[in-house]
Amino acid sequence: MKTVLTTISFLALLQSAVMAQDISISADITLKSPGNPAETFGLSETRDGILVSDRTLPVEIGRKTVQEDGLTRIELTITAEDLTYYNIGQTLHTGFGYEDCLFYMPGFWYRDNLRSPQTAPSFHTSDSWTVREDRLSAPLTGIYNTRTGEYCTVLRMDDFACDAQPCHTSGEVILSGETSIGYTGFNDNGGKADIAFGFPYREGPKSYIRKLTLAPPVCTFSRLDRGVTDTIVWEIRRGKADSWSDFVADVWEYSYDRLAPQPVEVRHTVEEAKAILSGFFTQSYVDSHPLKYYSGVGLRTADCKPNGTAEVGFIGRVLLNAFNALEYGQSSSMENLATQAESVLDSYLGHGFTPGGLFRENVSFDKSPEGYEDGIYSIRRQSEGICAILSYLDYEKDAGRRHPEWEARIRTVLDRFLLLQEEDGSFPRKFNDALEVKDPSGGSTSSAILPLAMGYKWFRDKDYLAAAELASSYLEKELIAKADYFSSTLDADCEDKEASLYASTAMYYMSLVEKDRDMKRHYADLCLESAYFALSWYYLWDVPFAQGQMLGDVGFRSRGWGNVSVENNHIDVFIFEFADVLDWLAERYNETRFSDFTQVIRTSMLQLLPEEGSMYGIARAGYCPEVVQHTAWDYGKNGKGFYNDIFAPGWTVASLWQMLSPGRAERYFKK
Repeated sequence: MKTVLTTISFLALLQSAVMAQDISISADITLKSPGNPAETFGLSETRDGILVSDRTLPVEIGRKTVQEDGLTRIELTITAEDLTYYNIGQTLHTGFGYEDCLFYMPGFWYRDNLRSPQTAPSFHTSDSWTVREDRLSAPLTGIYNTRTGEYCTVLRMDDFACDAQPCHTSGEVILSGETSIGYTGFNDNGGKADIAFGFPYREGPKSYIRKLTLAPPVCTFSRLDRGVTDTIVWEIRRGKADSWSDFVADVWEYSYDRLAPQPVEVRHTVEEAKAILSGFFTQSYVDSHPLKYYSGVGLRTADCKPNGTAEVGFIGRVLLNAFNALEYGQSSSMENLATQAESVLDSYLGHGFTPGGLFRENVSFDKSPEGYEDGIYSIRRQSEGICAILSYLDYEKDAGRRHPEWEARIRTVLDRFLLLQEEDGSFPRKFNDALEVKDPSGGSTSSAILPLAMGYKWFRDKDYLAAAELASSYLEKELIAKADYFSSTLDADCEDKEASLYASTAMYYMSLVEKDRDMKRHYADLCLESAYFALSWYYLWDVPFAQGQMLGDVGFRSRGWGNVSVENNHIDVFIFEFADVLDWLAERYNETRFSDFTQVIRTSMLQLLPEEGSMYGIARAGYCPEVVQHTAWDYGKNGKGFYNDIFAPGWTVASLWQMLSPGRAERYFKK
């Protein structure tokens, strides 16, 4: 697989060198006079590289085009002859037939975004979109021609040093200060596919302001004083790839090389980071209900006070946190911490299962003293609960302790999984205690592979391995081969990061558990292929913030953080074992980009750990923030540069702890 991808990258460079001469770009400039409607003027290029209009303009515009190493560098210079407010745009005419094309804006747009609902950006609303660059994990738009295999990308190059706090979020907006953020996107131009890009940012036909809320378009204008020059640079790259997956992989490698993200300055050692995070365990522990738990769902950033919600997996991760707290408490001689963790585990053994034998995965003691449940269960939360307990049992076994009651409970859940699995190998996303399917989507199937593989290793039950193999076959055919990663998260129906991340991790587990050398290699190749899609969600650059936006004021760097989904347009620290997966792939395929980027992730994701003297807007030490709003979008409150007012530190702490405990899966399967 790696040889194939390397060959594709080499051929793409050769192809781009040939195609670089055949580039057609049109341009226009929109000028705004305060208090008056803006006017747009078409531009044409003279022989000496000056862009002119049939009207006299208050600016001089130069365009320098340089072709080098298979790339075309476009540099615009705009010099004001008088005070000017402008927005300049360019359109790259690819010549591709629009119906033959798939569209790519990393971390935001995949294919046509048709897995997303009408109320999020997708082809359901329009077949032409432009967005502000900080929505994207790399400021790039790519178009892939499925008929010919040709592709074209436009990547913005800049220092991205600043942003402006807008007075309005729609209509024609004169910016209150300087910004580095432009726009990018694609258009249907009479049946031909174009890439649109320009500066400063604009969004249309809709902007996206919060979850499932499209808003009117926006066009911003940058102030340019007389005699001042703005310079904006883009790179155009054309190439060829055998498939959409190969295209995404090749573009990620190119973007990584050009943006060259570096590790963030390390503030904490692993030991120091865990000591800070352990503050979550001690402060969130709740023992006033039959289920003991760490309160980590639906908290307020302003006070972080515990509430009545106990959630096994997804955003609560109670059982994984219990295992982490137990291991840390015992290794650090923190007897109280270890005792609390054991009480959590004991309470779930005694009170944490349904009559049908499933985990009581999401219980609210705020709604009922006995604990309210809606009766709907998920393959993802159940899977995450099993994995946590099997890790706990493995740890206890090493210490000479066995827990047959827990083993019996886990076997029951795994046996229920066998009944849930469809003939094609898929697992439904949601069901009730009687195993009646409530959401048949197979997008979460990958999450079931992890506990089945671990269950086979622990119990030596070949039925579990057979179920994992069948699920892997489904994953290969329906998600990886089609490069269609969707709906792995439980609170969105759209293209999302976790679908590809879970797929890659699942294939990693299968490669670890598989004994046959050829199948082990096959699973590793699938792990690599899906890893590129997961990587495409992680930021390769630092988005700028305006003064007064907290994230910018504290010096936050976005590189290494991952966007969430098309619906939930914010970044977070979801990584868990994926850092291990990347290091494993780096060694197996001699791909240093993966291991180098893992260092970026591991350093960057520790930036916002709240501790005394550096609380980063969180009320309690150790409560890592969740909804980090890095672009013009909010989850309901506060907007760019801040957090939402409600968050779920249960999963963020578990994710970082897993990242800080490398090698767990490999050690488990090697025993």
